[in-house]
Amino acid sequence: MITNIATVAVYVDDQQKAKNFWTEKVGFEVKAEFPMGPNAFWLEVAPPNAESHLVLYPKSMMPGHENMKASIVFKCKNIMELYENMKAKGVQFKGEPQTMQWGSFVQFIDEDGNEFLLKE
Repeated sequence: MITNIATVAVYVDDQQKAKNFWTEKVGFEVKAEFPMGPNAFWLEVAPPNAESHLVLYPKSMMPGHENMKASIVFKCKNIMELYENMKAKGVQFKGEPQTMQWGSFVQFIDEDGNEFLLKE
């Protein structure tokens, strides 16, 4: 039985820049960082106490990366507060939080152009 998502790969140009984005602007923690060859690391980040992690994977080591896009929805509490906090730290959003029958949501973009969704 599958119980949770372990990792999701996000393909990035610069792992350190991506690491700074996810830890300093979004509030995640580094969960793993191991050398993986010249100028590359196995780098996992996640919210505190999360079971699922993002792997910030270097595009240079992934042939065909230009055709791969992450599709990730992050569940959160108090979407307006999180939106305002992340926006104040320089995170780019694709509009303001919207409310539908199933809940509230908003999309944001990381520094490599990957799009993510926050859902309350």
